Amino acid sequence: MTKTLDAIHTQDELPESTTVVIIGGGIIGVTAALTLAERNIPVVLIEKGHIAGEQSSRNLGWIRKTSRHLHDVPLALAADRLWKEMPDRIGQSVGYKESGIMFLAKTEEQVAMHEAWLKSVESLSLDSKMLSLKEINQHVPGGKGDWQGGIYTPSDGRAEPSIATTAMARAAIEKGAIMVQNCAVRTLSTTGGKVSGVVTEKGEIRCEQVLLASGAWSRRFLGNHGVSLPTLPLVCSVLRTKPMEGPTDISVGGPDFSFRKHKDGGFIITQRGALDAHITLDHLLIGWRYLSQLRTQRSFLRTSFGSEFFTDLKLARRWKASSRSPFEQIRTLDPTVNPGLNNEALANLRKAWPVFEQADIEESWAGVIDITPDSNPVIDRISAIPGLTIATGFSGHGFGTGPAAGQLAADIVTNADPIINPASYQFERL
Repeated sequence: MTKTLDAIHTQDELPESTTVVIIGGGIIGVTAALTLAERNIPVVLIEKGHIAGEQSSRNLGWIRKTSRHLHDVPLALAADRLWKEMPDRIGQSVGYKESGIMFLAKTEEQVAMHEAWLKSVESLSLDSKMLSLKEINQHVPGGKGDWQGGIYTPSDGRAEPSIATTAMARAAIEKGAIMVQNCAVRTLSTTGGKVSGVVTEKGEIRCEQVLLASGAWSRRFLGNHGVSLPTLPLVCSVLRTKPMEGPTDISVGGPDFSFRKHKDGGFIITQRGALDAHITLDHLLIGWRYLSQLRTQRSFLRTSFGSEFFTDLKLARRWKASSRSPFEQIRTLDPTVNPGLNNEALANLRKAWPVFEQADIEESWAGVIDITPDSNPVIDRISAIPGLTIATGFSGHGFGTGPAAGQLAADIVTNADPIINPASYQFERL
């Protein structure tokens, strides 16, 4: 993980009961806890490892509306507002800056894709616009790329994953939320067919509602309760440079690289055109659900079969409340960095903007992204288990929409008026 992750101290003991238990200490669970605490609703968040230890601190930090599905943009718009308000709301910086995001097109086909997206969202009156090569060079000077065009949204932004979720967690605790780290939730408890609590490795806690926000672990947790959630893991490798002069404050995504300014003066860089797909049993069980994605995005996947398959295979798919769970065996998903992809990203970026020839790598890390068949999350009640709501499957978009997604989950859990219409995120669509 990034070595700059801000740690947080939480209590070790669980209360006997609460109103809402949240499983998972990523940005979705934490912002849901923050929302509930602000509404004076008793809430306990339980994290098997440590707050923001997985993808919530390992992502790129982009906060964007650009290229989101039409029905997903309202959540991103709500998140924009919440990100802007967050420093005043919690009394701490989250590294948020409305610096803009630009995607570059190398081919006419890619230009047409951006134009089609822009047309699809024209009813929303976004500030997104197409750019010519001349305009790209004006916004991001010093480039050598022969771009056919690009798309730019000035109101998109960024925040710092290494500090944001932890800062929100501190605020939630100050406002009354209870958080417990290094404690795995093994199973749900039910009474009369409805959720009545959770069983953890430290004992049981009674509650009225449970929110499952455990990212890539959600499929395994739900599977143990007979609920099939179709998600598959992909791994993104990332690098951070030492402080250096760069071409722009705008976050830029090319076909085979991306970069954005980091708070310490360096840059966060990744190979935007490639993700590692380490084959697991789930790829064999539900891979057919992803055939439409595979047809259009096969070139993005670096597929491999190796130790990851057997590590995953050793983890139980069924266990009892009295048994040691998979979440106690692996506290934090910490995949191996693919230095080849990081080197590709840096080489491709240097060709496009030679100023990155001076870049020295400060650190690198990798994170697991949980992907749904349509690349959109599930934020919904689970009808088969009354009292259970899930917010998961964010497919690499969770950090950017996190504050709004967490609030929406809290709204659903408590039957409050939702921050946006949640219809697009229903579980049944999958």
